[in-house]
Amino acid sequence: MPEATEYAQKSFTPPPGSLDLLLVRHGQSQAYEPGRPFALVDGQGDPPLSPIGREQAEAVGARLAREGIAALYVTTMVRTAETAAPLARLSGLTPLVEPDLREVHLGEWEGGVFRQRVAEGDPIALEMMEKERWDVIPGAEAADAFEARVRAAVGRLAAAHPGQRVVAVTHGGVIGEVLRQASAARPFAFTGAENCSVSQVVVVGERWIVRRFNDTAHLSAGFATVATPPT
Repeated sequence: MPEATEYAQKSFTPPPGSLDLLLVRHGQSQAYEPGRPFALVDGQGDPPLSPIGREQAEAVGARLAREGIAALYVTTMVRTAETAAPLARLSGLTPLVEPDLREVHLGEWEGGVFRQRVAEGDPIALEMMEKERWDVIPGAEAADAFEARVRAAVGRLAAAHPGQRVVAVTHGGVIGEVLRQASAARPFAFTGAENCSVSQVVVVGERWIVRRFNDTAHLSAGFATVATPPT
């Protein structure tokens, strides 16, 4: 065999048998009004999408329908199901529920209270950001429990879809946790994914490869929203 005379750079190719996981944050959800908490599902706030959120969902659905998706996952929260609906319609895929990709539980700040406390600069919210831990909020999910359930959920998707590209419509805190684990970064290094942004991780056994974070190329200026912590 003759020796090569040059070696061109090649684009990334997912390793054989790996899961190519596209993580979509749900669209903008309904605004919280103090004194009018969101309905709860398993103790967690469950607001529907806002009109902007529905427009964002159409935009991300149109983009991902061309991406060769093998499966579509949502969580138990209605905002993920509503976000996934346009992609399901365009692709013909039936959304599957992965409960462990639901948002981090915010304890006493569930139902929309979290948004108000963060906006008002509550001392606990400031401590949360300084320590990079959700569980400084009274009653919130412990960091190790959140880490374990997110990792288990991704592991199940990888086992079910070797060599395939999958979309999971999930939540800002979960996306941040997946990318934190993949990169061994600081706990809040990837918080603030925008609504209907796309992040990407390739899963090869215990090795998780970060490919992108917070891709909003499909969203026009009118559909973009300010990046915030989860819910």
